[in-house]
Amino acid sequence: MLGRAIGSFGKALGDRRWKAFGAGLEGISKEKVDVVVIGAGVVGLAVAREMALKGRDVLVVESASTFGTGTSSRNSEVIHAGIYYPPNSLKARFCVKGRELLYRYCADRQIPHQQIGKLIVATSVSEVPKLSILLRCGTDNGVKGLRMMEGSEAIRMEPKLHCVKALLSPCSGIVDSHSFMLSLAGEAENARAIFSYKSTVLGGHVEDNHLRLHISESKDLENHDDASPLLPQLVLIPKLVINSAGLSAFPLAKRFHGLDHNVIPAAYYAHGCYFTLSKTKNPPFSHLIYPIPEDGGLGVHVTLDLNGLIKFGPDVEWIDGVDDIMSFLNRYF
Repeated sequence: MLGRAIGSFGKALGDRRWKAFGAGLEGISKEKVDVVVIGAGVVGLAVAREMALKGRDVLVVESASTFGTGTSSRNSEVIHAGIYYPPNSLKARFCVKGRELLYRYCADRQIPHQQIGKLIVATSVSEVPKLSILLRCGTDNGVKGLRMMEGSEAIRMEPKLHCVKALLSPCSGIVDSHSFMLSLAGEAENARAIFSYKSTVLGGHVEDNHLRLHISESKDLENHDDASPLLPQLVLIPKLVINSAGLSAFPLAKRFHGLDHNVIPAAYYAHGCYFTLSKTKNPPFSHLIYPIPEDGGLGVHVTLDLNGLIKFGPDVEWIDGVDDIMSFLNRYF
């Protein structure tokens, strides 16, 4: 039902029907705001906190009932060192700097985290050159402490491991993502950011060189009968918009009428699963264990949480796209 509703909305934004749809907005309340952050995942929370601390009036619009219910709660909670990204890329620079800032932030606020280190392993001689490439790449990115070791040394560190060589990354770690997000949200609110939960950005349009956002209560999307175009309940006119809607960010940007869609990057989606190791009193590993990266991901790896629980994953299954129902209601798969 929601998929049909969003579909009708998308069609309503077509050029031939825009005039009729725009006329339907005339009686809808409009509010001017300073900064709107779309999405209250870890990125949206961090942006909202930073903007609020700099004195901006921030409104966070989140379709779910609380923060961090999407991608931010479906990950391995790893603090990456910055090994994999191309040297001098923004990803490499931000990962290295962000890791340093994250450790400092967590230590200052007593957010649970551990710098447990990571082993990237070569299980055959043919994979060893790829380890050497990762070592050079990580070193060029400014990752400190990287060291190549023989398989025998790695096995002494992790007796359950089988490999011919391994790359040690001592500055990799894990974090309690919920505690981290709770801290970001609290500090954003203390700096007078406002959170509007159960509120969905349907799309928007450009008018007078400003992006106007179309907002509706999330519950009303589920009850829409598709008998008429999906009109918003509120139009926001912000000075600045940050689209941090996770998996919905790309399809949402395409529903902004008047925005040049050529500036929207292509999106490629993959489905991954994690598996938990149960019925074991003592975790078999004390470090993160990663294979050689594969196309579309870092390979099925071993992660630990702060309670010592072992997870394996994710695998990679390429999919055509993300359905609006799943992305808007945080029901991805």
